[in-house]
Amino acid sequence: MSYTAWMLITAGLVGLSCGLVGVFLILRKTAMMADAISHTVLLGIVLAFMVTGELVGIHMLIGALLAGWLTAFLVQWFQTRGVQQEASIGIVFTTLFAIGVILISTSIGNAHLDIRHALMGEITFVPFHRWNVPMIGEVPSATLMLFVILIVVIAAITLFYKEWKITSFDPALAASLGIPVLVMHYAFMGLLSLVTVASFDAVGAILVVAMLITPAATAYLWTDKLHVMLWLSGILGVVASLLGYAVALWLDTSISASMAFTTGLLFLISFFVSPRHGLVSKWRVKAYS
Repeated sequence: MSYTAWMLITAGLVGLSCGLVGVFLILRKTAMMADAISHTVLLGIVLAFMVTGELVGIHMLIGALLAGWLTAFLVQWFQTRGVQQEASIGIVFTTLFAIGVILISTSIGNAHLDIRHALMGEITFVPFHRWNVPMIGEVPSATLMLFVILIVVIAAITLFYKEWKITSFDPALAASLGIPVLVMHYAFMGLLSLVTVASFDAVGAILVVAMLITPAATAYLWTDKLHVMLWLSGILGVVASLLGYAVALWLDTSISASMAFTTGLLFLISFFVSPRHGLVSKWRVKAYS
């Protein structure tokens, strides 16, 4: 498969996996947890590297997962003690991210693990690092990881669809029905952590926030049905990724930044023209009322 094809497949996998997970972030009104976890998983990655000395492997996902859970736990802990949610998120993610940056600067040394790569990502480097998969051949490691994570995301949403749906819309009702709300919360935060770290090589920690939030927010403008919103958000994520690549070629600029820009452009268009929540539709209703 060609170099360009692997980049496009990787970009599509990022858009699809982030789009699916982002729906529940929007519905839970915890979109900024994506920003928090996208930064704090850096600490988990750094600690995993310090323990193993390897930049590639399952230990990176484990480190990111633990960091994501730690972030969710600390935010929840501060909230239960009277600190506002926004303040809790800001305090936790800046502190844990700062620790990760300090460890990179003081303890990592000459390893190929730098802040710019973790934050910004570079999808053009993805095809260079490959694993040999039986019966398939050489596959870029980032692409393979994203594919596995996508399967995990689809399986998790399928298994916990009812629980996450109820806890997203009405946590009190979920608790009264015997659904372990806190367990479902931490399970979702773990899934978010996995998606975030798997997307590092493609779009980096900062721009993955755009892929997690904007396609889901765009889909929310078009439908009020959860299952439709999931499909639409995933499709929008893929479309934004592919269009972003085309924009990057056209302007000769950063691919990951162009992908994030395209998500914002699709949201802006939908914000005006979506049939129910768009500004044009609202203006028409007011004009005829």
